[in-house]
Amino acid sequence: MSGGVDSSVTAYLMKELGFDCVGATMKLFPNGDPSGDARCVADRLAIPHHILDFTNEFDTAVIQKFVEAYEAGDTPNPCAECNRHIKFGKLFSKAVSLGCDVMATGHYARIEWDGERACFSLKKALDNTKDQSYFLYSITQEQLAQVMFPLGGMKKKDVRDMAAEQGFLNAQKRESQDICFIPDGNYADFIERYIKNVRDAKNAKNTKMTQTHGDFIDLEGKPLGKHKGLIRYTIGQRKGLGVAHSHPLYVCAKNLRNNTVTLGGEEALYSTTVEAGSFNWIRFKPAGQIRVMAKTRYRQAEQWATVVSAEDDSVRVEFDEPQRAVATGQALVLYDGDSVVGGGTIKYTNRR
Repeated sequence: MSGGVDSSVTAYLMKELGFDCVGATMKLFPNGDPSGDARCVADRLAIPHHILDFTNEFDTAVIQKFVEAYEAGDTPNPCAECNRHIKFGKLFSKAVSLGCDVMATGHYARIEWDGERACFSLKKALDNTKDQSYFLYSITQEQLAQVMFPLGGMKKKDVRDMAAEQGFLNAQKRESQDICFIPDGNYADFIERYIKNVRDAKNAKNTKMTQTHGDFIDLEGKPLGKHKGLIRYTIGQRKGLGVAHSHPLYVCAKNLRNNTVTLGGEEALYSTTVEAGSFNWIRFKPAGQIRVMAKTRYRQAEQWATVVSAEDDSVRVEFDEPQRAVATGQALVLYDGDSVVGGGTIKYTNRR
């Protein structure tokens, strides 16, 4: 129970289904009490409430990985990593160790039993505007068997209305649109503070490079101006470059070794080939190539592609149409209709 309306209504629905519920709030940061609204809702529902301290685990598995990814020139996806390592890692393990039959969360997604394949399927939420299946690609069959997403078939408005009917004080609580550990949305400043105040000096060499000013270059390698450090730029970025040119320029690549940021026209942002590692097949790993719909960003519509899996945990995807601003570090997620086939972390794209 995060204290938001979604997890609060989830707790209410689980109790209505007849479950003997226990509320749990994860403590992810060293300072402050995260229980707040969650404890108030738990009291109103007359269910026990506990705070589980995952501060160290969250720092190691999510925040540190976020910082290291930016230093490597990638664009990380901390929400997917939090689901993989914290919510469906530490929290799920804790629920199992306590003897809980089911762990319910406020994610907008659905779980269905596939009788033909004798396995569970992870499916999109019925409310496509709230669907979170993209961030859940790492979930396993073992977890699907013991997880419930009660909100998967609901609209957000209906969730808020239900919360108001139950007198929950957070019924109209505003949703956060930013990464939870960077509420102001300034990634570069956060990374610099984290490196300075938290991380071991043994990584100082990489740190210095990613924060050091360097050259903007064009597609032929000619200098265009000075950048303010690689961590301040993402693939596809146009605003805030400070480079005057005859036509709009976009960030097309970042080179950690040379400390350069490559700028080019929009046509240089497109690619057809994507390779992803740490790939999780939710239902089964196919033999040979398969046709799927795929996307490389949360808000992107799925696109037709052909996928070939390797012997290890990687895949190679060939899109039918070139895709814009594919970034390493982001998630590649595959769909069969409204079912998630699997997903992994983008390691390569053939953008120029």
